[in-house]
Amino acid sequence: MFLRAVDPSRPASWSAAVADLLSSGDPVAALAVFAAALRANPAALRPALPPAFRAAAAATSLAAGRQLHLLALRSGLFPSDPFSASALLHMYHHCRHPSDARKAFDEIPSPNPVIITAMASGYARNSLFYPSLALFRALLVSGSATAVDEAAALVAFSASARVSDRGITSSLHALIAKIGLDVDAGVVNTMLDAYAKGGGRDLGAARKVFDTMDKDVVSWNSMIALYAQNGLSAEALRLYGNMLNVGGGIRCNAVTFSAVLLACAHAGTIQTGKRIHNQVVRMGLEENVYVGTSVVDMYSKCGRVEMARKAFEKIKEKNVLSWSALITGYGMHGHGQQALDIFDEMRRSGQNPNYITFISVLAACSHAGLLDKGRYWYKTMKKKFGIEPGVEHLGCMVDLLGRAGCLDEAYGLIKEMKIKPDAAIWGALLSACRIHKKVELAEISAKRLFELDATNSGYYVLLSNIYAEAGLWKDVERMRLMVKARGIEKPPGYSSVELKGKTHVFYVGDKIHPQHKEIYSYLGKLLETIQEAGYVPNTSSVLHDLDEEEKESAVRIHSEKLAVAFALMNQVPGSIIHVIKNLRVCSDCHTAIKFISRISGREIIVRDLQRFHHFKDGSCSCGDYW
Repeated sequence: MFLRAVDPSRPASWSAAVADLLSSGDPVAALAVFAAALRANPAALRPALPPAFRAAAAATSLAAGRQLHLLALRSGLFPSDPFSASALLHMYHHCRHPSDARKAFDEIPSPNPVIITAMASGYARNSLFYPSLALFRALLVSGSATAVDEAAALVAFSASARVSDRGITSSLHALIAKIGLDVDAGVVNTMLDAYAKGGGRDLGAARKVFDTMDKDVVSWNSMIALYAQNGLSAEALRLYGNMLNVGGGIRCNAVTFSAVLLACAHAGTIQTGKRIHNQVVRMGLEENVYVGTSVVDMYSKCGRVEMARKAFEKIKEKNVLSWSALITGYGMHGHGQQALDIFDEMRRSGQNPNYITFISVLAACSHAGLLDKGRYWYKTMKKKFGIEPGVEHLGCMVDLLGRAGCLDEAYGLIKEMKIKPDAAIWGALLSACRIHKKVELAEISAKRLFELDATNSGYYVLLSNIYAEAGLWKDVERMRLMVKARGIEKPPGYSSVELKGKTHVFYVGDKIHPQHKEIYSYLGKLLETIQEAGYVPNTSSVLHDLDEEEKESAVRIHSEKLAVAFALMNQVPGSIIHVIKNLRVCSDCHTAIKFISRISGREIIVRDLQRFHHFKDGSCSCGDYW
């Protein structure tokens, strides 16, 4: 059949056969046909060599690629033939040998734009983003701006999306506009993605690009994801609504739903998340591993871990990220042992844990206070699985040790770190110092945090709380003056509750809500009831040296209490109450909500900056540690 389809006397026929076998997903057969071509007709070498290089790349066969390189040298096709040269570079990069690609590249006397772009693309593929951008600059120097085509622009924006210097993307944008490539949909979408990777700093620029471009589904997805990734959930959901209404044949796909579900997860809007999940089911995407994993993540972060488990079971072919998402879901809700059981189930299924999985496992141990198991898996991840602990794993261990009161061990672990501790690690130690009232170690932690991020108000507030709880009012005042002198503004604390698809937001002492009079009246009676049940206001963390009555008044009107009171007034009796707090829940509100859950018989879930708090029957899943 092969001989009937291929004319051995025609070199192009052999080349087509190699290319066709490669495109059909059989690179090994493509290489075998290439060998047969050389035996049957040596003239087939020139046209068949480039697809043969691509076949070696697809098979990740460095040995075959080196043999082809030698053949190209002996025949003179390298470095003279640009098609073979470009394919050779692609092969080395695909086989994860960028240094060999660079050696070959340097042997090419005058590389044309196609070859330079191939080299830059290979660098980007191997996460060598700055060298990739350096080649793009060399391309400009080698000729003129006209040397840059769509392919080169795509590579440049892909690289700029992954470097810390955000000015590069805007500079590339100016160049692309100047040479007229800003009308190419692929280039503009990649540019939008590059802006999106820059986070909130490039949000305005990305939106300007989006508003002026001819949009396709990729454009909409990129912009929705940009808002979702930066915590701007309301904007992401609003844009999603616009996408549905825009017409023109644009349909949601798996990427759309993943981005929108991420927005729901960040906002904790369970009702909206359920509606999106229903759309996923209607479109038959529930089994899709990427969408399914996003559904798992959404339910987990909205406080419905059992629904996350059901969504997980619907995923047809689970990957390591699916398992990790479920482990994270159980872990963040304090179900540490169940998270570890799922980890065991994952390994029995044949999935090997990776770097992210062990973050999930150690975080689960931390949230549940499983000290011995946390220590075991921290050691095992490197010893058995060859995964070097990163800052995320160390942060989990510091949090776990701090929860257990092993502050000296936690501090020793930080001092022994081979990598520089980040703010999350020092923040975990500072939180532990608050729980265990270690003022001296708290000052050491805070000093490091101020060096890493002097503008983060949360660190100053936490240290002030520690001073206040220790009665060190002069130090509290010193912190207040330091914050004022440095011009640091504390973001206003707020709590939100979703009711019938609408999010209601409350601030401390809030009188903006239409029901504020009824809420304050209801809350006053509720506080009287729980005081009769044994609740005593905890005013130790009020940051002013006020008399006790003034302190009690200050904590009575915290946003958490207002949100819970509103939910009890308006939600269906017996339903679970979900509250989202943008900062750390305060000690007094934590105590009050425990009493409220007992006297109301309601389950109350509060997600704060640190973790989930499941209040039920007068107790909290965090074990009073957060």
